[in-house]
Amino acid sequence: MATAYRTQQIGGTSGTATFATLYSTGASTTAVVSAIHICNEAATAGTAWIGLVSSAISPGSGEFLAVNWTIPGYTTVTWNGPVTLGNTEFIRVSSNGTAVTFTAAVAEVS
Repeated sequence: MATAYRTQQIGGTSGTATFATLYSTGASTTAVVSAIHICNEAATAGTAWIGLVSSAISPGSGEFLAVNWTIPGYTTVTWNGPVTLGNTEFIRVSSNGTAVTFTAAVAEVS
């Protein structure tokens, strides 16, 4: 089994009801996410949501790693894992504005 280390990054969404895929595993891939860094590039506070789901949908109750996390202006915070993703699983993220950026540190096994 081969292990590949990668960094996945995505910009924030325009509203907390909109989720985007930060990272997903393929049908024959598993992964360990060691950390997710969240950077707020705006002067005002932002909020972040991180969910773990089995398809590209909005997470529901019991599927969140972080909920309504306040990120102070001009600040980077880190969610520390690890979390293991099985085949075809998704990390979906949302924020209250596009100034919030999400970056995941991933070890992918295929």
